Amino acid sequence: MSADSQGVSNLRYALIPRVLIFPVKDTGQILLLEGALDKKIWAGLWNGVGGHVEQGETILGAAKRELYEESGLSANKLIFCGQVVVDTGQNRGIIFFVFKAKRLTGDLVASAEGKLSWFSLQNALKLNLVEDLYTLLPLVMRQRASGRPFWGFYRYDEKGQLVMSFTS
Repeated sequence: MSADSQGVSNLRYALIPRVLIFPVKDTGQILLLEGALDKKIWAGLWNGVGGHVEQGETILGAAKRELYEESGLSANKLIFCGQVVVDTGQNRGIIFFVFKAKRLTGDLVASAEGKLSWFSLQNALKLNLVEDLYTLLPLVMRQRASGRPFWGFYRYDEKGQLVMSFTS
């Protein structure tokens, strides 16, 4: 099968791939990143670490790279928690793959992305989070390696408000 036979067209709906990783210590604390104030998106908000999947890169490879680039950590165990499709209302949407990183090694290193801090789930939910994390973080923390992943769909209503739905 050639690349031309894949049915790729600028007229079709396309998804931009991203990864979102939540490093978790054995004590249950979650590493979150407070976005630098000069960031284009989520400046000043707490989020997991992650970013775009680069051309030629696998989803798992992107998760490992982003984890290391943004935190200095590596994970001996990456648990796939779920996938979320974001309908932006345009011809291009977003798809992001959510991971929990366990059995961490390395030294925490600051990056230009923002400030890193460890939190309990209870304290994390009191922070100024990216809006979907109030729902997403408990889902991630409940996820076990042998569990079924969640499947999310986000869209924006007529007032520009995020509407989320999840299935497993």
